[in-house]
Amino acid sequence: MSREALPAHAVILAGGRGTRFWPRSRTRTPKQLLNIVGRDTMLEQTAARLAPLFPASRQWVVTNSQQAAAVRRQLPRVAASHILTEPIGRNTAAAIGLAAAHLLHSGMGKENDALMAVLPADHYIAQPARYLKIVRAALHVAHAAGSLVVLGIPPSRPETGYGYIERARRKALDAEGVPVFSVRRFTEKPALPRARKYVSSGRYFWNAGMFFWRVSTFLGNLETFLPKTHDALMRLAGEIGTPRYARTLARVYPKLENISVDYAILEPATRRAAAPSVFVLPAEVGWSDIGSWAAVYELLARKAGENVSAGRFVALDAHGNFFWSPKKFVAAVGIRDLVVVETEDALLLCPRDRAQDAGKVVKWLETEKLSRLL
Repeated sequence: MSREALPAHAVILAGGRGTRFWPRSRTRTPKQLLNIVGRDTMLEQTAARLAPLFPASRQWVVTNSQQAAAVRRQLPRVAASHILTEPIGRNTAAAIGLAAAHLLHSGMGKENDALMAVLPADHYIAQPARYLKIVRAALHVAHAAGSLVVLGIPPSRPETGYGYIERARRKALDAEGVPVFSVRRFTEKPALPRARKYVSSGRYFWNAGMFFWRVSTFLGNLETFLPKTHDALMRLAGEIGTPRYARTLARVYPKLENISVDYAILEPATRRAAAPSVFVLPAEVGWSDIGSWAAVYELLARKAGENVSAGRFVALDAHGNFFWSPKKFVAAVGIRDLVVVETEDALLLCPRDRAQDAGKVVKWLETEKLSRLL
């Protein structure tokens, strides 16, 4: 099969809640549907960034029923049939499997196969041209049957909140000028001393959740490692386009294994005795998962101690603050390193180094059944 005969599709995962961006992020308008950095939403930025390689006709989005209408409004050029709705969240293995089932049903090409680029909807990329070059290289590697490809972010600090990818000591090959390494193993969220060792070794990358493979490769691995989920999705694929699809989806999907694709497929694939099938491409592209309001501040602040605001403000003896109050004038006096985020019905105040704890507020609101604030 020639490379031109194998079309490439982007599958954008857009079902998360983004609780650390409360009070702006809510159940119906989570992080990926908000303009967290820049004028466009994170989802709109993701789709636009991918467009040179994946036109709208080859973009797919996996989301949930509460967010599907907003996704359709934000991506009007993507066909409604390409916006796939999960009846309940079952983690990334199921979400990617749902997209693979639809790609299989769509025919994809004369060989009934295609390349999948699986990408989060809510990440920031400072160097989009460099990113697209690496994505092209990843698709090149993924073209080989059986290859599972992941992008690895060179770590800038010993972060304990990310999973890590350990590469082999020597390059496996080069793809379009980009080095490719086989993956030795995946490691989840290490303690700080171990994270420091990982970073100093130069052999570890952050796992940003960006994956590339053939549809047939993914489904073959799904059948090997999650056979029940594979069989259920193949039954569902037979109902796509019929009046029975929605009913079958509602019945089948909640029973799928609730597991990430990393745990379900990538990690066991690296332990196989056969020749390496999992590869990592270093991706130094100015990546950030923008995991909190503090991360937004770090992206937008041009120098240490600068105040960052979404609207007009004055700062008197105030340093290192982040303000989101676009409709009100902000006057800051004598405060340092705070996050202030205002919406019509809520106000978040916290030190910048506690910004991730906004997620704990959401859990408290759930416990107190204050659904109007969720």
